[in-house]
Amino acid sequence: MKVLNVENNTVITEHLRVAVSFWSRLKGLLGTDSFPEGSALLLKPCSSIHTFFMRYPIDAVFLDGENRVIYILHSIVPYRLSPLIKNAQKVLELPAGRCRRTAIEIGNKLEIIGER
Repeated sequence: MKVLNVENNTVITEHLRVAVSFWSRLKGLLGTDSFPEGSALLLKPCSSIHTFFMRYPIDAVFLDGENRVIYILHSIVPYRLSPLIKNAQKVLELPAGRCRRTAIEIGNKLEIIGER
């Protein structure tokens, strides 16, 4: 699956993994040594994340039910807890700096190609 920023026609990732069960969302990226550029993890449903026990920083993009960006956290370091984001339905986790490199902004509409 891949994610496209509809506003600027930018491919955000071509290697999207989706976590929908409680355990897969809780585990998220735990136990991984790196987060390769071009990868992403979509947590759904989700309105808050943690980076406890992680080994590297990440970007987090909070999406509403229409996949519109409502909040962005840049380069969240390990052992942090995000705020609870009202109206967030999903969180797209990306390698640190990817949001800026792909010009993701609040209000952008993302298309998740292949999402069920």
